[in-house]
Amino acid sequence: MKTIFCRAFTVLLLAGASVAWSVHAQSVHAPETAALGLIVGFRSSPENLAGLEALQGAGRTRPVLAQAAWERQVQRGRERLKQVATEAGLPLHSVGDAGNAQLLRFERPMQGQALQDALRRARLHPDVAWVEPNVLLKRLQTTPNDPGYTQQWHLQMPAVGGTSAINMPPAWALTTGSAGITAAVLDTGILPHPDLVGRTWAGYDFVSEVDFASDGNGRDTDPTDPGDWVTRNGNNAAVQQLVDAGLCDVAPSSWHGSFIAGQIAATSNNSLGIAGINWENKVLPVRVSGKCGALLSDLLDGMRWAAGLPVDGVPPNPNPARIINLSFGGDIPCSRSALYQSAIDEVTAQGALVVVAAGNGSSPLMRPADCQRVLSVGAVRRDGLKTDYSSYGPQLGLMAPGGSVAEDVLLYSTSNSGLTSAVPAQDYYGNLQGTSFSAPLAAGVATLMLSLNPALSPAQLVDRMRSGVRPWSSVARVPRYPTCSSDSLSQSVCHCTTETCGSGLLDADRAVRLALGPAVVIAPVAAVAPGAAVALDGRESVPIPGATITRYVWQQLEGPGVSITSSNAALASVTLSSAETRYVFQLTVTDSEGRTGSDRVSVVAVAPVASGGGGSIGGFWALALWVWVLAMGWAVRRRGLTHRLV
Repeated sequence: MKTIFCRAFTVLLLAGASVAWSVHAQSVHAPETAALGLIVGFRSSPENLAGLEALQGAGRTRPVLAQAAWERQVQRGRERLKQVATEAGLPLHSVGDAGNAQLLRFERPMQGQALQDALRRARLHPDVAWVEPNVLLKRLQTTPNDPGYTQQWHLQMPAVGGTSAINMPPAWALTTGSAGITAAVLDTGILPHPDLVGRTWAGYDFVSEVDFASDGNGRDTDPTDPGDWVTRNGNNAAVQQLVDAGLCDVAPSSWHGSFIAGQIAATSNNSLGIAGINWENKVLPVRVSGKCGALLSDLLDGMRWAAGLPVDGVPPNPNPARIINLSFGGDIPCSRSALYQSAIDEVTAQGALVVVAAGNGSSPLMRPADCQRVLSVGAVRRDGLKTDYSSYGPQLGLMAPGGSVAEDVLLYSTSNSGLTSAVPAQDYYGNLQGTSFSAPLAAGVATLMLSLNPALSPAQLVDRMRSGVRPWSSVARVPRYPTCSSDSLSQSVCHCTTETCGSGLLDADRAVRLALGPAVVIAPVAAVAPGAAVALDGRESVPIPGATITRYVWQQLEGPGVSITSSNAALASVTLSSAETRYVFQLTVTDSEGRTGSDRVSVVAVAPVASGGGGSIGGFWALALWVWVLAMGWAVRRRGLTHRLV
């Protein structure tokens, strides 16, 4: 009797809620947001069936048992949601689940006052802890065009590619990856491409709404990207409604997921196209985005599945990802989204690091970039300044190249020239810009770190990547640009600070070295005259977070014997012999935990070239000498590091 009275009282309370609800209610989304349903979290979750042994049977593995337990739990949650919807007077088309919450679907998109009323009614129900609209999250916008590894300036050493280049060649000398490390790309899906043959696991298509899917069906085992184009007119009714309301952008197909997959894992050393950051690992394509973007519920389910967690109605993922790349823009602060943070907490606890794009709104960070336990990545130009489009804020982890139309320098990766469906020229490549493509650079570097040390946790990966950055002080000052700040100055090109752009510029070499021990960083030495005094500078060497460098040891490996002054200090010096020759010096450091790291630097002694009155000829030989010095230095470094690994 008491239960019946309570339920009756709840219905009466909700019926009169429109009068009682005041301006104190805080809307999670602006009224113009369109939602396809509500995602509901209950005050006490349905029974968690942790006792998997009760379900055990012959030949049933733990993932299969976990899947069965999860399916029983979500079914109870769905029944509970139906009851809540009836009592609260909520419009109900069908129910499902989103991450670890329940999903109530509307028959048609809802926005404005109708959506606010539905949110209010749901929040007032005594069983509901929180509720969020199931909105479409927009793909970060980009721009396309051009070919090869020589186009990938952003992967080069800074001396070659520019200030913000991520320094891949010395990192590749340590490791080119491991087939045992999987990176998931939660995006638009993936296209067949010669540069991605054999580089992908069998993924999954999580786009649930047929109207937005482009492939004629809902969720299935095929993550192929069918194209996400939207026209001004001629779309289906659901898409057209959002276009007319200004909530869905008219644009050709983006091939967004294929571009990112190529950045991380395009086949390298195959005399074709581009180089991926990891030459051995495979990408797990998880399609969560169709026309107009990704539904929050699809994205959350895709994130769970990518990490190896169960999702109702979907077979277990046999290749769980250690790295999850998420290049989607935000709409609200993460502090107002318990749902998003909860999903990130779950996959992080599973051992997967979520790497997210900062967003292209030239504004403070929004979810997921400002959520806890993610690595958020913003975009810098080639010269190391913040791009005009990159979002910013103190929650940013670090910055990586994002391309800049203003500089006429974009990023380059696998794509397709089709404006709607993919065209047969499957070996097409393109140029784009955006923080969407800064994040995969960090994700790819993280897979290399795990290749050397699979025991690294998500938190350790973030800490070591941030410790290994090149600091903002390394970026040359351009007087006409201001310093980034929390005001409107950050909405344009500006000089980064740790408060606005994170710890510094992504450096693959330092990050990969920190996977195992302290990262030895030696300042390069220019060509010098025979007999010159030369500084050997290892002061930028970086210890693993929580440790300190306790010992430095310099030694000579090649060249006429010379005496090293201060050979047990970070900064040492030598006076070269009078011969024209090449020297190689090695620095080994030891940290407070007894871990060691080492690296080498070459010094080339050559007599100055007389100009002979021909300034242009002298300049040519000076340039040629520099190219030779850089090539020799890199060859020595690569030989030394490769030998040490073998």
